[in-house]
Amino acid sequence: MAACSLTLSSSLPQPKPSFFGSKPSHLSLHSTSFALKSQCFRVSSSSVSISSRPTDDLVASLLSKVIQTDGGVSLTTKQHQEVAQVANELNKYCVDEPVKCPLIFGDWDVVYCSNPTSPGGGYRSALGRLFFKTKDMVQAVEAPDSVRNKVSFSVFGFLNGEVSLKGKLKVLDHQWIQVIFEPPELRVGEMDFRYGGESEVKLQITYIDEKIRLGKGSRGSLFVFQRRHGGSTNV
Repeated sequence: MAACSLTLSSSLPQPKPSFFGSKPSHLSLHSTSFALKSQCFRVSSSSVSISSRPTDDLVASLLSKVIQTDGGVSLTTKQHQEVAQVANELNKYCVDEPVKCPLIFGDWDVVYCSNPTSPGGGYRSALGRLFFKTKDMVQAVEAPDSVRNKVSFSVFGFLNGEVSLKGKLKVLDHQWIQVIFEPPELRVGEMDFRYGGESEVKLQITYIDEKIRLGKGSRGSLFVFQRRHGGSTNV
């Protein structure tokens, strides 16, 4: 994968959530499965030397700028530019074919997007945030080609809910992936139902290591994912 698109009553619109953005080409993940396995040792051995590179300081700087910003909502234009500058520096250290890197698999928190309403769609729009308080945004990437996105929220601060999507990952080229999602599932309190149709997103993986993954959507949005530790996302 690398890089990741909420109202309640039937009288209100039900937006389609997504995590990414859009780009071309068609190369199935299965056709690159051998290459993925063959690179495991090379990537894991190179990761040992990453700690001696400037990436540690860059990663720490990037995370300090995006953590506890509500996915980027609270940042100013200048602060968004500073995030982009650090991300561009990290891009220089990206492995040659990040889509084949086994570090892509795992559970990731979506801690930043340069378009903060992109993850979660209308649930995180200016109007949506009046009713829905985002608790977390999580993406799980599982071998060989499964992707699960979940946005957890509270409605009016007391009723818990979540919207989740399950999708299939396809490799497009050495940096780009495509995910085709099933219709989203919405859970609020005791209610549980699906709505809408399938959706498709594309993401360019621009950097990946043991701690973070950077991605750029087809419309140019920058995403920062931070690896989760100690458990499944249960999405």
